[in-house]
Amino acid sequence: MPDAFTTRILNVSTGTRERVVDLTADCEDFLREAAAGRDGLLNLFVPHATAGIAVIETGAGSDDDLLAALHTLLPADDRWQHRHGSPGHGRDHVLPAIVPPHVTLPVIGGRLELGTWQSVCLVDTNKDNPERKVRLSFLG
Repeated sequence: MPDAFTTRILNVSTGTRERVVDLTADCEDFLREAAAGRDGLLNLFVPHATAGIAVIETGAGSDDDLLAALHTLLPADDRWQHRHGSPGHGRDHVLPAIVPPHVTLPVIGGRLELGTWQSVCLVDTNKDNPERKVRLSFLG
């Protein structure tokens, strides 16, 4: 059963602005190789204290709406106890409580089983960390 579990690290450049990065194509590329037509589970994990994974619609404004909602819930001001980094950076450390750093999704016949408008996205509000890693793991 050596091919039951396969993992890969994605390196994602998010730059110095808040971003929602669609990873769906990366997930599909990984599954073509790792799943090879099998059923199983895809897990994504972000090993960072200031980023998360969301399953949302992209391209129709929902990604911008998510960032706007996060600004409302987590304002980038001086209210936060965690104070190193850019002004308001403490909010970035609260983000994973709202947008978790992981998601597990079904894979059927080697393909990601998403709804019609769903995409798998990295959510990064931390302008101080322009490079992220995302671990993709397939369990067949």
